[in-house]
Amino acid sequence: MDDLPKVLYGWSWEENKLFEMALAVVDEEDPDRWKVVAAMVGGRKSEEDVQKHYVILLEDLQGIESGKLDHTLVGEAQPCVQVDCSQSVCWTDEDHKLLIRLDID
Repeated sequence: MDDLPKVLYGWSWEENKLFEMALAVVDEEDPDRWKVVAAMVGGRKSEEDVQKHYVILLEDLQGIESGKLDHTLVGEAQPCVQVDCSQSVCWTDEDHKLLIRLDID
């Protein structure tokens, strides 16, 4: 987790959203999964890049679920993110536009 800023360097917000949506639509059993995901992210990331990004995502999720993730900013005592787990996260118009850009049949 200490390497988080280094890891995310080079991944824009849009690329991250496209990556997340690609993971949602590309079958985990597809032998070309990482090649397809890389293409759906925009083609500027290699298969290895997206696979590494996925491993980091899984590590982050494990940290969140275990309660070990520190949500405070460096040098700050207040949490940088507060989440009410009783609320649903809705699909936004921006999410829909990005999905359309993926041109999935």
